[in-house]
Amino acid sequence: MQPSRRLFTVLLLASATCTAPLQARAEELNVAVAANFLGTLQKLAPMYQQASGNHLLISAGSSGQLYTQIKQGAPFDVMLSADTERPTRLENEGLGVPGSQFTYAIGTLVLWSPRPGVVDRGGRVLSSDRYHMISIANPTTAPYGAAAQQVLTALGLWDQLNQSKRIAVGENIDQAWQFAATGAADLGFVALSEVTHGGTIPGSYWIPPQTMYKSIDQDAVLLTRTSKRKAAEDFLRWLRHDRRAIAIIKAAGYRVTQ
Repeated sequence: MQPSRRLFTVLLLASATCTAPLQARAEELNVAVAANFLGTLQKLAPMYQQASGNHLLISAGSSGQLYTQIKQGAPFDVMLSADTERPTRLENEGLGVPGSQFTYAIGTLVLWSPRPGVVDRGGRVLSSDRYHMISIANPTTAPYGAAAQQVLTALGLWDQLNQSKRIAVGENIDQAWQFAATGAADLGFVALSEVTHGGTIPGSYWIPPQTMYKSIDQDAVLLTRTSKRKAAEDFLRWLRHDRRAIAIIKAAGYRVTQ
């Protein structure tokens, strides 16, 4: 019995020796992501883990909130913003790696209600008295909120709706969606990606012309504070070039630059 026991021990040690380097190579990346892209990133994360062995730890919020957290020392490795402004600021302030910024998705704004027949395809409901409250994300911190303000301003409705207190402002685009989805608001300006399911949009909606708001270019940036630079660079490279990842992003309602 003794020889067989010794052989079993040796085999275990050999197995440990073989698997340890694989485990050591796996990394946990802290990714700060704009709220509109959270659902899409949650679909991408297991695909990336399968491809690389690395695991994504995801924190979501408005781009402004995430930018402030990074400025205050939050230990993120990568930021996926909903705009170009915050990543550019981070690079200029020495918190983003120069040359790492790129557009990973281009967002689309949509006026949406979970109920059929509420929003017409021309957006004329906005000028009517057929709703009590409309939700948007905070225009100061959320790019989709800024886009919603630009559309309402172009329609000559921004001041009027503010004065009549008919705008419910969410901290981020996800909260604006929640207001509309739960009925706290009758309709809301949200990200197309949040209401697209299997290529269809339930309820009723209107997609404003792109000419009514500034293009929502969503940029990624590698953060200088990262201690996992190689893994973080690998993730950004995968997000930018992997065909399956790009297909998932497009299916969620985004456009890409490729």
